[in-house]
Amino acid sequence: MEVKINREIRNFTESMFFGLSLRQFIFSVLACGVAVGIYFLGKPYLGMETTSWVCVVGAFPFAALGFFKYNGMTAEKAIWAWIKSEFLMPKKLVFKSTNTYYELMKSNIEQKIKEAKKQND
Repeated sequence: MEVKINREIRNFTESMFFGLSLRQFIFSVLACGVAVGIYFLGKPYLGMETTSWVCVVGAFPFAALGFFKYNGMTAEKAIWAWIKSEFLMPKKLVFKSTNTYYELMKSNIEQKIKEAKKQND
């Protein structure tokens, strides 16, 4: 007997707070904290409208990190993989073309060239 289960079951995440997963909730709270911090630090120096836009722009990256997924990796794993590939273990990729047919027939070609030179002498 075979029981069929939908593939979407693998992508299930449990909702903890306000319909968000724990990870999404933590990053949302962090984004709110950044926005509040920017508000209180920027209000004396900037106008109210400018401060509100700076709060939105400052909080957006933190809120987006909670929802970001790339190739099944969360934002932290994707950033760590990028740092490893670009800085910690960089590789210099060099393209070297190889003519497989020429490599296989190299001895025959050299032999034909030698025979041609002997005939011309």
